[in-house]
Order: sequence, then structure tokens, then C-alpha cells
Amino acid sequence: MSNKYNASSVDWKHIFQSRNLLLMLLGTGLAVIAMKGFMIPNRFLDGGVTGISILFHELFHLNISLIMLMLNLPFVYLSYKKIGKTFAVQTSIAVVLLSLGLLFVDIGPITTDRLLIAIFGGILMGAGGGLVIRTSGVLDGAEVIAVFTRRKTGFSNSEIILAINTLIFAIAAIKFGIETGMYSIITFFTATRATNYVVDGIEEFTAMNIITSKEEEVKSMLVNDFGKGITVYKGKRGYLPGSYDMKVDTEIIMTIVTRLEIKQIQDALVEIDPNSFVFVQSIKEASGGILKAKSHAH
Repeated sequence: MSNKYNASSVDWKHIFQSRNLLLMLLGTGLAVIAMKGFMIPNRFLDGGVTGISILFHELFHLNISLIMLMLNLPFVYLSYKKIGKTFAVQTSIAVVLLSLGLLFVDIGPITTDRLLIAIFGGILMGAGGGLVIRTSGVLDGAEVIAVFTRRKTGFSNSEIILAINTLIFAIAAIKFGIETGMYSIITFFTATRATNYVVDGIEEFTAMNIITSKEEEVKSMLVNDFGKGITVYKGKRGYLPGSYDMKVDTEIIMTIVTRLEIKQIQDALVEIDPNSFVFVQSIKEASGGILKAKSHAH
């Protein structure tokens, strides 16, 4: 089934918006400072592809820029096939900019205090990743593999990322010492919190509620184009100041989304009904239904 909002074409207008370009440059710049000024000189690891790249760099003395680029390529391709072409292009740009920054930017160790390195390295890395997410891309392929693997296994994104990172930090502790392994966990935790803060505190799963006058088009978009399950509540709209007695029956459309999907769905809603009313609610846990279905890919 085609997905006109995610897979059939690249939204070049979105990619080359000045705001998105600025966020992309700022996000990758912060990541370069975090890696070159804090993490790499002290063998501190983040999670995901970033952590694996630093680990390979230290163990085999390979060029960190080349490692980052090569390890992310399979995930970019996977996102192109399974998540969306615009998302894949945004991620490709972020990965290339990060690799170029690591290659050409020369920053010495900013501090030698291990706790400051772990905290501020994590803050900068997480903030950079969060800014890139706000452009509808990611800096690290682990986000992609988590989304894809969840559809195949039923495990949540957090569970999959935790499993990957547990292995990374265990190897770091064995090769570089237990203290370095523990400080790397602090770096990863700080980066995760910073990312969540930058993307407005949106948790892994978010309930998106939509009130629109074009209910059928919006329901079709969510189900057929994004592969989402929906729940429809009956309600009334109106009750406005100055026209309290004016009200009409309406449908409230609710769906559960991840943080990577919110911006895409909002953009699609603007095309269908610019006057639609949307509110989101962060939820701590969600299970069952289409969340664990294996047949609906973007």
C-alpha cells in the first residue's frame, strides 16, 4: 500500500526550510562538540551507533568519521524502505554533516573532570539529537532499528535500545575499566533526558487527539497512509464565548503515536484541514492493539 505522506516522494520543501536547515546545523554542531570535546578524548560512550563508533575507534584505531558514516548507512536504507523517504533524506544529511564535522573540526578536551565530561557531553549530544529529531530525522541509526525491530518482535523501543546499549557499555567496562563504563551510562542517561527535553518532553508513546470537520479524510489518512489504529469518540463542539448555544455533533479521533511520527502527522493534517484542533497527552506505557502489529509498516 502506498503512503503518500511518508514513502512515495521526498518533501524537498520541508527539508530546505530555513528553520529545519538551522536546526540541522545546530544539532549536528552540538553533537560534534560533545564527541570531539568531551566523549572521544576520554573514551566515554553514548548509546547506539555513536557508542559503537567510539568503541570501534578506540579498539581498532579507525577513523571515527568513516565509522559513523558506514555504520549508519544500513539504517538510512532501512528507514528509506520502511519509514519514509523524507525521513531518510533528513537522517542522511544529519549523518553526513556529523561525519564531516568529526573529520574537519579539531577540538581538544574541554575538561578533565570525568563527571563534568559525562554530564555536559551527554547534554550536548542529547540536545543535538533532539534538534535533529525536530526536523523529522535522527542522528543515530539506533532510533531506526528500534522502530523497525519493534514491529518484528513486539518489544518496545526502550527495551530494544536498552538491550543494544547494555552490550555496548559492558564491552566498554571490560576494555576501558568499570569506571569508564559507569560514566558512559551517565552520559547516555543525560543524553536521553536532554533529547526528551528538546523535543518538548514527548515520551515514547503519545496519545494524539484530533477534532476536525473533515473526519473521514483524517481517519483515512491515519489508517491507510500511516498504518495507525484509531479510536473514535462521539462528542459535541461549540460552546464558544459569545455563542454558547451553538453546538454540533462531532467525532474525536484518537491514535497512539511515537515522537518520530508526530511532526509527520501534523504536517499531513495541515494539508487536509488547517483548522483542525489537536492535543497530545504523554503516556507512560501502551500495549496491545496495532502497537504490536507486524503487518503495518509506513
